[in-house]
Amino acid sequence: MFKKKSVVRQYDYDKEMQKPILKCSICNGEQVAGFKNLQTGKFEEVMLVRNEGELREFMERCGVDEVPKEY
Repeated sequence: MFKKKSVVRQYDYDKEMQKPILKCSICNGEQVAGFKNLQTGKFEEVMLVRNEGELREFMERCGVDEVPKEY
């Protein structure tokens, strides 16, 4: 009946050192959203993406319009 407004928490990441990407598995189609360190190439997982809504939520939290896929 009474619904709380959900507050979208922004992800804090260094925009010069990290970029948001979607890491995709070729074998089973699993997609994981996270941040890739541009200097070391290390990937930091943030969330599992199971549908388009979760991908939109990740992009909204990062403040980007597009997230590149990496296989």
